[in-house]
Amino acid sequence: MNALARWARCEWGLLYVTVREALVARGRRAVPLTLGAVVLTAVVQIVQNQSWGFGLVQDIGSVRAADPLVPALLRTPLSLFVPALDLPVWGALAQILLVFGVAEICLGRWRTLTIAYAATLAGTLYARLGIRLGLDHPLGLPASDAHVVDTGPSAAVVALAAYLTWRFGAHLTAAAVVAAIALEVLLKNNLAGKEHLAAIAATAALLALSTPRPRHQRGGNAAPGVGLPPIQSGNLRRGPARRRSWR
Repeated sequence: MNALARWARCEWGLLYVTVREALVARGRRAVPLTLGAVVLTAVVQIVQNQSWGFGLVQDIGSVRAADPLVPALLRTPLSLFVPALDLPVWGALAQILLVFGVAEICLGRWRTLTIAYAATLAGTLYARLGIRLGLDHPLGLPASDAHVVDTGPSAAVVALAAYLTWRFGAHLTAAAVVAAIALEVLLKNNLAGKEHLAAIAATAALLALSTPRPRHQRGGNAAPGVGLPPIQSGNLRRGPARRRSWR
């Protein structure tokens, strides 16, 4: 096995095995949340592109910092599935299918939803704080951003990607995700990029607060091995037969 293949197996082996086993055993039934999210996002996109539907989507699922806080918080869960108007919807659908799908298998439905919502909420609240701080502050935003719609599913996708890769031992990939978001902010310096950074910060807080549990104490539909540091070297078992294990 060459060096690149060894690195890929060390970096992504645990994620790959966990996802493969779940899909082989259960197929589509392993990712009902993900499939529902993809369908909902596609429906929202179709509706908001209709003359009669744009206002409806804006009223129930689009969040801006200029909105009153309570209505904005009520819209935040649906805002997860409102794709940006200036980006191709297929990109959002592909991101949701891949990242939400892996997260649902590896973390379970409720933890996936919790991380996605926490990241989206962090971006929403940061936008309000940033506008109050103003451009004179390093974390501030221009007043005009108060009328820009929040990022939609992308903040949740970024947060889940960072959480998954770090928790499953793909630390270089996690660092690459964070670096890509930092580069986005440096190049564009827009609301979306800074909301993505807020989502990363929320993810870091969740990782710091979460503690691994023994395998026998885990419940739900999270895959075996979730929350435990991946074993990236040979695992020697007692007895005459010894083999290399990824879990």
